[in-house]
Amino acid sequence: MKQRTINIIILLMSVALLGISIIQFYWLKKGVDLNGKNFESSVLLAMTSVKQQLENDAEALQVFKKELDKGNTSLFNKADSPLSKIMTPAISYRDSRRQQQAANLAMLFKPEIAIENISLADLNRYLRLAFLQQDIKLEYDYGVYSNKSNNFIITNGKYTANPGMTDQASAGPVVKNLGLNAYEVNLFNRDDKDPPANLRVFFPKKTSFLISSVLSALLSSVILTGLILFCFVYTINVILTQKKVSLMKTDFINNMTHEFKTPIATISLAADSINNPKVMSKPKLIERYANIIKEENSRMLDQVEKVLNIARLDKEDFQLKIVQLDANTIVASVVEMTELKIQDRGGTITMNLDAKNSLIQGDENHISNILHNLLDNANKYSAEIPIINISTSDAKGGVNITIKDKGIGMSKDDTKRIFEKFYRVSTGNLHDVKGFGLGLSYVKAIVDAHKGKVQVDSQLQVGSTFTVFLPYDFNNVK
Repeated sequence: MKQRTINIIILLMSVALLGISIIQFYWLKKGVDLNGKNFESSVLLAMTSVKQQLENDAEALQVFKKELDKGNTSLFNKADSPLSKIMTPAISYRDSRRQQQAANLAMLFKPEIAIENISLADLNRYLRLAFLQQDIKLEYDYGVYSNKSNNFIITNGKYTANPGMTDQASAGPVVKNLGLNAYEVNLFNRDDKDPPANLRVFFPKKTSFLISSVLSALLSSVILTGLILFCFVYTINVILTQKKVSLMKTDFINNMTHEFKTPIATISLAADSINNPKVMSKPKLIERYANIIKEENSRMLDQVEKVLNIARLDKEDFQLKIVQLDANTIVASVVEMTELKIQDRGGTITMNLDAKNSLIQGDENHISNILHNLLDNANKYSAEIPIINISTSDAKGGVNITIKDKGIGMSKDDTKRIFEKFYRVSTGNLHDVKGFGLGLSYVKAIVDAHKGKVQVDSQLQVGSTFTVFLPYDFNNVK
């Protein structure tokens, strides 16, 4: 798949996810707004009911005033009093003591008497019952506000202690909320005049209540969108990874073709030379060409062995022959076999076998191979004269084998990926570094199989240091 196609897919999926998220947010907000309007309608219906009950009580007081103005002071002593029919629906529940109290208030009746003498118990009960009828069970603050004094005369079932106060900003949070964000209905408005007071109610937990009403839909939306986003990101990551693997495999095939083409051509040329009548009469030339064929054949076998080893590792179709080994001895043996290659380039390799307890358990063949690979890389990736040091040291539970070079080094991005199969570090303008990108993948797989660790520390144009840890006891590694 081309990169352009992948980019288009990413763009389209991103736009689609963004669009879905915006639409979901829009409809969730619409749901909250609709629930808010329904809640507001229910609250206003309940408050209107309370208003009517308070005004019914006030009407009774108006009758008291009129009758008292006529000199009738025995209103509650007559069973057929003109108040009986009016008072029955509004205050028939009151006992004679409270009726007498109402009559005394009526004697002091002023235009604001209905406001200043609202029964706290009645108001609280009216609100509670009205909200229950509307199925509203939230906590609330309430108050009665006087337009004449510009102040709340009742808040949450209590008369205001400082009736002269007009600055709501200096009041408590209840008064502030009632002054700014409350539902309200006018009280005692008559004859198209400005109402003398209004009833206000504020719900502190209204926002959380409205959000909770769509919480299940919100959570479902977030979970499903998150799931789609995860699958999208995962799929794109898989596509990009497969694309990189495909490119690396293509590079691997090209490298392998080149690596095999050269020895095959050399073998073919040497074979043709041996068959030449002029050469057949010269035993030394025949021996030379035969050695060339043998060397190139050995080179091809080494490359094939690397590929087969990786295939076995992938299938986990290999078994380690665990035996007691001396790390110092293995290092010395590998250096002896590698030293000639390094010296051919004018380089040097030094050893520091500092491990005092160098006995480990492992597969001698595989451990030798990983050291060969690391030394071969140190040689190949030294742009000029290779200077390599290999050392052993004691570590907790095992031995560290460290290979340090002064080569071209690697970037941080390369060090994170060098153990991936087929991955090869870019060498800039150098074209003489050959390989399949399998060596370090093999190193990592074998070290892991030995329950060890391999680490790399590298810096561009400074060099690289590989440290391989191998345990003393293969079977008792925690």
